[in-house]
Order: sequence, then structure tokens, then C-alpha cells
Amino acid sequence: MLNSKEKKEYKKFLREYDNYKKFYNKKNHQNIDEIRSVISKYQDTAKIHLGGIPMIADDMMTYVKSDIIVFGGGVFLFIVCTLWFVFRNFLWVFIPLLSCFFSVFMMVGLLGLLGWKVTVISSNFIALMLILTMAMNIHISVRYLQFKKENPRASNSEAILWTSEKMFWPILYTVLTTICAFLSLIFSGIKHIIDFGWMMTLGLLVSLTVTFTLLPAILNLIPNSTAAYKSEGKSKITTLLSKVAQRNTKSIFASTILIIVISIAGISKLEVENSFINYFDKETEIYKGMKLIDEKLGGTTPLSVIIEFPNKETTDDEDDEFESWDDEEGDDSKYWFTRNKIDRITKVHDYLDNLEGVGKVISFASVVRVAEELYGKKLEGLEMGVLYTKIPDAIKKGVINPYISIENNEARINLRILDSKKDLKRNELIKKINFDLENQLGLKRNEFKLAGVLILFNNLLQSLFKSQILTLGVVMAGITLMFLILFRNVTLSLIGVVPNFIAAFLILGIIGLLKIPLDMMTITIAAITIGIAVDNSIHYIYRFKEEFQRKRNYNETLEICHNTVGVAILNTSITIVFGFSILVFSNFIPTIYFGVFTGIAMLLAMISVLTLLPKLILIVKPFGNE
Repeated sequence: MLNSKEKKEYKKFLREYDNYKKFYNKKNHQNIDEIRSVISKYQDTAKIHLGGIPMIADDMMTYVKSDIIVFGGGVFLFIVCTLWFVFRNFLWVFIPLLSCFFSVFMMVGLLGLLGWKVTVISSNFIALMLILTMAMNIHISVRYLQFKKENPRASNSEAILWTSEKMFWPILYTVLTTICAFLSLIFSGIKHIIDFGWMMTLGLLVSLTVTFTLLPAILNLIPNSTAAYKSEGKSKITTLLSKVAQRNTKSIFASTILIIVISIAGISKLEVENSFINYFDKETEIYKGMKLIDEKLGGTTPLSVIIEFPNKETTDDEDDEFESWDDEEGDDSKYWFTRNKIDRITKVHDYLDNLEGVGKVISFASVVRVAEELYGKKLEGLEMGVLYTKIPDAIKKGVINPYISIENNEARINLRILDSKKDLKRNELIKKINFDLENQLGLKRNEFKLAGVLILFNNLLQSLFKSQILTLGVVMAGITLMFLILFRNVTLSLIGVVPNFIAAFLILGIIGLLKIPLDMMTITIAAITIGIAVDNSIHYIYRFKEEFQRKRNYNETLEICHNTVGVAILNTSITIVFGFSILVFSNFIPTIYFGVFTGIAMLLAMISVLTLLPKLILIVKPFGNE
């Protein structure tokens, strides 16, 4: 534990580090801009690409800033169009927008106060907050206007109080279920994904608070005449889905079974990959530079194989050679070089060099081969030891020390993977190297290890895959439990979650069938989809339960729900689908996949909630007999 003085020093260090990092990033950005301005002058006469970690890091930050503006602005326009389509009244476009604006404004301020940095993964948090806040506001506004239509003599205060009482619990539970989905991300073990989970959790709480404080306050200022509800007639889409739910039993269940089969087949083909180059659009400088390095300069993603030698080798012949040396030199490092070690390094080097998907391989064997070509014959341990003692330290530092560690009795073989190679399975390649080094080349398991960026990314994704599959079950269990608490009915709870689970699994199945590898963003689609899509089920069941108590007829109640809350579900779902489609303008491919597949999942969930869910209600009759 740190004492008070050490804590102050640590905080001071963090501030200084943060300031230095900002200065470094700014300077790096300026340098890259200057380099690109020089490069642009010679584009007509030469093909020049800029590459390297500093350029990638700077472009990534530029993408984040661009994505925040594009996503936020695009979703804002979609929300305006949706609100106008729903209400056809400027005032009812302005009121929900004001609530959305204040929610995002407060959240951005909180992020600044908490010092949370926005990354590529969390860059779409503004778009998500706008979408989810808008959905809450549409449900409340539509219910408020419907009450005013049915009760024209009721005062604004009465309408607001009644609407708030009716909508608070379903919206609270929709927020809690969505939070449950985002909180599952904290089990990923990856800081940026964990931060995104906490960020959206806090954002949803902010949206809930603003929705039930600002929106009622604004509604209270509206005169009764302004709040009049203008009915645009029944929705053709929800009316059609209502008829499908009532009449097409065989078609609905046949489609559901087909979806389940497709989901199982696709999920069985899911795989996790970590091709960093394929994370970027082909027109970006990052992709072009990495592609050139990959194809012309021996590969991009580094991997190291570290060989650990036994403390003492049985090399009697070579030991006899070393006995004739003059021990007065006092340098024991020359005794490290034996033919047995060099042959082992060379054997592993040649094996790696012949692997498909491996580019340039460099090791101490490369240095020895150059020396042997110059010397004209194969070098023995005695000769290599002599050469090593005669080489200047500056040359040792640059040519030999990166590949051998005499002190630790180790050798390092560096190789680079051809990241752009099609159909390269990196996880399988790592497993193959581990297996072959032990079973074909005869190394013991404790005599070698693999390290480098390839291992780091692969381990992150593999662990993320396992943790998300596990937490997907936790999300499903948590949401089912919330349904039980809300509706106090086991059958109804199971009916409510099934349509959303099916939609989420179908998306995973489609991803698997299309052979799109899961990555840090697409792997979270299922959990987030369930968390957001289940909101529709809560609103629909809650309204169905309320209307059934008055009508005591399942078919009549179904038609009422489809023409009231069903319309709100349709409008919010369409907005969410188009809102997520904005993500296709990102330069980060995983973000594009996230937007496209989450949007498709939400559309499927909406159709399922307005067909399969009511059909199950009609069959099971969870509210009792008519």
C-alpha cells in the first residue's frame, strides 16, 4: 500500500505522463502531416507509402475523432427523420431531441471528469446513447399522446403522471436488461472493451434519469391544445404482422425451426482471427503501407521463438578444444558457442522458414551462415568463440545480441507473419509450431516458448471468445431473471426472451456461415443485441398484460398492441437499424461489421417480437383463459 506522500507523487507522475503523452501525440501528428505533405509532391513520379507504428497510432486517433462526428451526426439526422415520420409535428421532434442532446451532453462531461479516453471500440458510444435515449422518449411520448387522445378532458399534469407511472417500470427494466448486456463486457479482460461496457452502463443511467426528469418537465409546459394527438391511421406493417401472428402458425414455427438449424450450423463454424491488416479499409494509408511491407519486405506481424538450452551440454570433443584456450582472458562467454547449439538453432530456423504464411526469418543461424560464406567452410565451436571475442561491442550489440543471450543461455529466432495472406489461420499456425517443435524437432516443452505481437493478439482474442461465450449465458440468465421479477410468471418470462435469443443466435450463425472471423467488436454483437432487442419484448408483454385485463380476449388484445406499442416498437427498431448502419462509414472494418450485423439482428428481433412472441402468447395463454 502507498502512503499519502507516495500517492501524491504517483498522481503527480500520472499528470506529467498524461501531459507528455498529449505533447508527444501532437508532435507526432505534426511530423506525420509534414511527411505526407512532402510525399504528396512526388505521387506523380513515385509510389510512396508511409508506414510504422507512429503512423498507425496517429491515424487510429484520427479515425476515432472522425467516427464520433460521423456517427453522432448521422444518427442525429436519422432520429430527426424518424421523429417527424412518427409525430409529423415540429414540437414532438424537438422535445425528444432535447432529451437526447442533454443525455449525451451530460455523459460527455462525466467522461471528461472521470478521465475516460474514447477509443476505436468505444467511439460509437454517442450514437448508441442517442439511439437508446430516443427509443425511451418515443415510447413515453406515444403513450402520453395516446392517453390524451383517449382522455381529451384530462389535464397535462394528469396525463404526465399517468404516463410516468405506466412507463417507468417497463423502461426501467429495459434499461437494466441493456445494462446487463453491456456489463458482460467487463469479463473480457481487455481494458478498452471493459471501459466501453462501463461507459455504456453509465450512459444508460444518465439517459434514464434525463428521460424521467427533463421530458415530463417539458411536457408540463405544453398547452393542452398543442398536445393533441393526430392519428395517422393503422400501420400497414404492424397490421400485416398482426395477421401473420394470428393466422400463420405453421409458417412461423417452420421459419423458427429453420432459423435454429441455420444458427447451429453457423455457430459451429465460428472462429476467432486476428489479422490486423484486415481491420482497415483498403484505401487507408495503414492498409496500403502494411500490404507493401507484407508482400515486398517479408511480413508484418512479428513472432519470436525462444530456445532455452540445458545448463550443461555433453560435448566432450568441443570441451577438449576449449581446454587449450588461454583462460587468462577472463571471458567465459566464448565457452557458450558449441556446434550442438548452432545446429539446434539452424534446425528450428529452417523449419520456420519453410512454413506457409511465414515471411522473413532471422536468427543467429543467419549470422553464422554469412560468416561461413565469408570464411569458406563450416565453423566449429572453437572458431565461433574466437570470432565472438574479436568482434567489437558495437557490432555485437546490433548483429549478435538480439538473437542470443549468453547470460540466460537462450537463443531467439525472429520471424514475421504474412498477415495479408488469404486463408491464413493464425491460431492453427501457432498450435502447429508448438506441436512440431516438440514432436518433429525433438525439443522438450520447457526448452522453447513463443512470444511476440502475434501471440499477444491471438491470446487476447481466444480468451475474449471463451469469456464472451460464457458471459452470453450469464446475460441470458440475467435477463430471464429480470423477466421473472417484472412479470412474476415463469412461462411468460421464457416466452419473452426466446424471440430475442433466436435473433442473436441467428446473427452468430450468419457470421459463421459467411466465414467472417470474430474479433474484438463482432464477438460482442450477440450479448449487446439481446440486451437492446429484449426491450421490445418487455414493452410488448407489459402492454399486452395491461390491455388483456380490460378486453379478456387474446386476439383483440393482440390487434390493439400491434396498433399501439407495436407501432412504437416498429419505429424505434427502424431507427436503431438505420442508426447502426451509420457505422459502415468507419475506416475500421470491425466497427462496420458491428454496425451491419447489430442492425440486422435488431430487425430480426423486431420481426420476431411482432410475430413469434404474440403467436406463443396465443398458444400458451399465459394470462389465463378468456
